[in-house]
Amino acid sequence: MIFHEINAKTIDNDNRQRQSRIVRRLSQSPSMNPDRQNPNREARELLAFYVDAGADALIGEEPVDRMADEISPPPAGGRSDSEAVRVGAGGKAMQLQRDPTPDRLRRSDPPPPGEGRSRAPAAAPASPEIAVMAAREAAKSAKTLDELRALLTDFEGCALRATATQLVFADGNPDAKVMLVGEAPGYDEDVIGRPFVGRSGKLLDLMMGAIGLDRTKVYIANVVPWRPPGNRTPTPQETAICLPFIRRQIELADPDFLVCLGGPAMQTLLGVKDGITRSRGRWMMFDTGRREIRALATFHPAFLLRSPLQKRFAWRDFLALKKALAG
Repeated sequence: MIFHEINAKTIDNDNRQRQSRIVRRLSQSPSMNPDRQNPNREARELLAFYVDAGADALIGEEPVDRMADEISPPPAGGRSDSEAVRVGAGGKAMQLQRDPTPDRLRRSDPPPPGEGRSRAPAAAPASPEIAVMAAREAAKSAKTLDELRALLTDFEGCALRATATQLVFADGNPDAKVMLVGEAPGYDEDVIGRPFVGRSGKLLDLMMGAIGLDRTKVYIANVVPWRPPGNRTPTPQETAICLPFIRRQIELADPDFLVCLGGPAMQTLLGVKDGITRSRGRWMMFDTGRREIRALATFHPAFLLRSPLQKRFAWRDFLALKKALAG
């Protein structure tokens, strides 16, 4: 109760101070004070008010958008950027000489003939079909994982490369028997450059540790190696462009077991149309290009963080993986 009374008193005091300032300002206005007939004094007081408000440089009569492609010349009577006026503390106007560069930015005069300022139009991005074909050719040419990583670093067919901080290729042991594949990197992965290093990655480490695995005994990657803006879901076109690379990555790693983390990775790699809830925990086959290996789908760790009750099903899936590794 005391807290509310103190707040109420504080608010009342602030309101009274604000009202007194308004009344004082109105009393200084000519309409409220007929005795004040000195226009110079009024102008000085108005300039002083602008200084107090932080507006101490008179540039022109109208605001100028310096980011626009074309900027109109200053209005008649206005000052150019090279002739600014700064208001002194005493209310006197002082003319300043400024850098003439802003005047050139105005571009009020058209360029001479033959000296246009327009840039050459940028090349249109390749269609998704062409990008997929380019990805297939590039992935097929990689003979090692290092070559595949280098090809992905230079590959420009996926627009996500331009928005991501860096390529998130893989983590863990490429000679491991188990390979885990997720959908796409998140914020933490984009910053660090390794898959599954955020909160979901810590949960994945705990899940692997529960069955005797760690990052030295597994190989981890994503279907899409670049983070989509805002952690959005990759588009079907982006996934299709990246698919040849992840398939080649699995082929070169040649694991004995493939674990798809989440529904998107399962549907993309295994061609399953059903959802992850219906398909998880069921052994399927995956053709690496060299041989067929056993594949298992389970919930993505990020989903388990949002739905902790589903962890018991993921635990069953990891126990099935542990049993398969022991056999």
